[in-house]
Amino acid sequence: MPQQRRTLGFLAAALASCFWGCGFFFGKIALEEMNVGAMVFYRFFFAVVALVPLLGLHRPQLNAREWRTLLLASFLGVPLQFLLQFKGLSLTTVSHASLMVGTMPVILALGAVFFAHERLDRVGWAALVLSTMGAALIALGGREHSVAGGPSLEGDLLVVVSLAIALFWILLNKQLMQRHSAIVITAWGLLAGLVMLALVVPPLYGLPPVHGISWKAWAALAASGLLCTATTTLLWNWGMTQVPASQAGVLLNMEPLIGSLLGVLILKEHLGAVAWMGGAMILTAAVTLTMRPQVAPLHEDPAMI
Repeated sequence: MPQQRRTLGFLAAALASCFWGCGFFFGKIALEEMNVGAMVFYRFFFAVVALVPLLGLHRPQLNAREWRTLLLASFLGVPLQFLLQFKGLSLTTVSHASLMVGTMPVILALGAVFFAHERLDRVGWAALVLSTMGAALIALGGREHSVAGGPSLEGDLLVVVSLAIALFWILLNKQLMQRHSAIVITAWGLLAGLVMLALVVPPLYGLPPVHGISWKAWAALAASGLLCTATTTLLWNWGMTQVPASQAGVLLNMEPLIGSLLGVLILKEHLGAVAWMGGAMILTAAVTLTMRPQVAPLHEDPAMI
């Protein structure tokens, strides 16, 4: 593989991870003016609008069973995962939620062991334990120092639960992409998820507001959809065609780093010493796991937060 294309592949994966890291930041801005359901709906609305050209150029050739799989994956990955995830964000801080995303490689590793029947050696299991301890430190530390608008145990745990649901979204998409292109599965899967949100959000949260929303919130929603959903997916998909996922997967760990820094530096959130220690443990475990070939195949699907 030419070195130039390899370098561009790593750059694409790195940019995708950085943009994903901005998702909670933009979401928190929008949540100041609307509820969770409306925020998630508009995020995917802007993402699908950006993907309309791809929807027209890449028509799906799925059979009935594959359509059922795609719809199940879309339900798990869009309305269920994101409504839970951003409900958690509404109850905690951007920095705490972002650090919790660092548990995703651990969840992927467990999925590889229990669903893909891959083996994990002692170092891998040690990394899982380290990451679990780190998440516990962050969550419990937030509970001990909780203030109005600050971190909470409930919010942190909801984010982790949403990531566990994302595992099944990833596994189902991975299965579909064995026969169909990643662009087809991603674009049509997100469209299906948007339709489901249109059906689920109004009865649960009311109609998404159109008037009375500031330009700041609209800009955050547009950036969340265009950058943190549509662009990231396309960048990650293309990057995976240029470099091995086992090497690029470690770049996913930029997501919790970028998210937590945005929360601390821009939103002026506070991370105590315990949370910093927990975050370091999570990132150390994530780097260890993503650098190991035993769990690398699960990173081939880009459908992350």
